[in-house]
Amino acid sequence: MAYRKTHTVEARLADNRKRILAAARALVAEGGWPEAQVSHVAAAAGLATGSVYRYFPSKADLFVEVLSTVSQREVDVIEAIAEGEGTPAQRLNAAVTTFVVRAMRNRRLAYALIAEPCEREIDEARLTYRHAISEQIMRIVRDGQARGEFRAGIDPSIAATVIVGGFMEGLIGPLSPLNADFAGSGDGGEAVRVLAGQIAEVCCAAVAVFPTLG
Repeated sequence: MAYRKTHTVEARLADNRKRILAAARALVAEGGWPEAQVSHVAAAAGLATGSVYRYFPSKADLFVEVLSTVSQREVDVIEAIAEGEGTPAQRLNAAVTTFVVRAMRNRRLAYALIAEPCEREIDEARLTYRHAISEQIMRIVRDGQARGEFRAGIDPSIAATVIVGGFMEGLIGPLSPLNADFAGSGDGGEAVRVLAGQIAEVCCAAVAVFPTLG
């Protein structure tokens, strides 16, 4: 007779998995990918190191799950903005501004997810979620072109790729652990608001209709 897990066992296993992910996320937020060694994660989760491998076959699998969990949340936020109220220009500005502000709330974690050198599996997951964000930006661009707010001669997919690449590249310096300019401003200080506004302005300018002369 095949063994069937009881509800109690299933709940415990699910709880252990959540604890491992939470511990790994917290460690990445403290010191990036190098800080989240499996032994450190296990200790933070209150489990034996071997127990981590019951849920994640490798460190890369654990890291990808951390990246996926956090990144999907950002995709969901951008999607809500894309489907929300306001003109396309307002929604594009809001999408970029929101992404920047949210990233700056946890600079070390965001730096790890966006730019820190990492294993191939993590980089592949990055590209997946970067594409997912680009898909939402592309929806806004298409809407803006249909309404005549954005330049019609630009391929929406190219525009979205440039915009997403622009605001992520614009964040690398501010997010860097070596940058002390934004220390203590993670909760959305004036410096962060200015940064977000300027990055959003540049991104929106990429698709803005050129003013006519004469």
